[in-house]
Amino acid sequence: MEQQEKKRDRVVLAGLSSPCLDASENASEETMEELSALVETAGGEVVGMALQNRPAPDPRTFIGEGKAAELRELIAHEEATMAIFDNDLSPSQMRVLTEELKVQVLDRSGLILDIFAQRARTREGRLQVELAQYQYLLPRLTGMWTHLERQAGTSGKGPIGSKGPGETQLETDRRHIRRKIDKLKEELEAVRRVRGTQRRQRIKNEVPTVAIVGYTNAGKSTLLNTLTGADIPANDRLFDTLDTTSRLLRVSDALEVVISDTVGFIRKLPHQLIDAFKATLEELEYADLLLHVIDVSDPVWRDQAATVDALIRELGAEQIPCLRVFNKSDLFWGEVRPHGEDEVNISAKTGEGIGALLAAIDRKLDRGRRRVTIHLPYDKGGLLDLLYREAKVETVEYGGTIDVVAVCDLRSIGQMRAYIEDWTEPKEDWEL
Repeated sequence: MEQQEKKRDRVVLAGLSSPCLDASENASEETMEELSALVETAGGEVVGMALQNRPAPDPRTFIGEGKAAELRELIAHEEATMAIFDNDLSPSQMRVLTEELKVQVLDRSGLILDIFAQRARTREGRLQVELAQYQYLLPRLTGMWTHLERQAGTSGKGPIGSKGPGETQLETDRRHIRRKIDKLKEELEAVRRVRGTQRRQRIKNEVPTVAIVGYTNAGKSTLLNTLTGADIPANDRLFDTLDTTSRLLRVSDALEVVISDTVGFIRKLPHQLIDAFKATLEELEYADLLLHVIDVSDPVWRDQAATVDALIRELGAEQIPCLRVFNKSDLFWGEVRPHGEDEVNISAKTGEGIGALLAAIDRKLDRGRRRVTIHLPYDKGGLLDLLYREAKVETVEYGGTIDVVAVCDLRSIGQMRAYIEDWTEPKEDWEL
């Protein structure tokens, strides 16, 4: 008998738009569609949707008593098992809604954390997700489990079995979670130290780093696969990649870079995740170049690009040179493709524009480095030590001369030019 994939939950979506909320916090048709895609990614099935407009959120039920009653009827009619809100809910609102709707209630941040927990594969990724989950859970303890409010008092007036140290179970759990958070932060700090050592080695070897960033599902993993043959799973679903993958990429004869894929950004990304993923996203701060991949076939690509730009600023990486890579150009629906300086149109799937992208990367990272063949006389053998210190030596062969193939900067070339094979002095602009 064929086993069919079973959906974990039947889900009704709810969202609120209000002038009292920040524009980034409001629910809209676009964010609700994105929430629906997130539910599919998590393994759920969307069976209904309700979008509410109110002058201000209701302090108790967020969407108001009348809308909550409508939502309860919709849930019962569709036999839903869960309600997920596009907005962030307070712990008390989550508790009240769970009681009113008679099903489990989750908000957008909780859903994203659940997806991250499913997708993380490496130890580092799992540590980051676990930290984010505990940071999300801590302020919600009171609202999520009423049994945690019981008091283990010392007065002797409580029920049998409740006599204890005078501390609520809630306080005990809070202390336990804070200890877990501290321990996870220590382990992630160890990850950062390892990354720092690797980074220092790359800097010592003068290998530039390129970080691929972009909105979730923009095609970052597909691009890395196309550039390097990395064979990373690349599916049409949100948050398919959580763990950073780095590969060596030869851009040109004189330039090799370490190129890294990063977790996709999204609107309303939980702050716990931004904090928890610093160990991964801090690579952005040390990158020599960012490739901002944009799904130009998406009608709201401008909003998505603005979200990524805002998160780049939040991570302190706005000063790093950036190339805008408009991906999925083969599916572009407009008349004129985006164009301009530091902008490239590609299709990572078909390979269109990849040559232009490599040329743009080479141009951005060009430091005057060139691959040259040097024939050193043996009485100039001391220059080989200088090459090892200041250039990237690839091969050394001893024959009639010491034959060295190395990638050199302009300073090293100036010192070695008398021994460089087929060397001609570059012409000044006025000589061209």
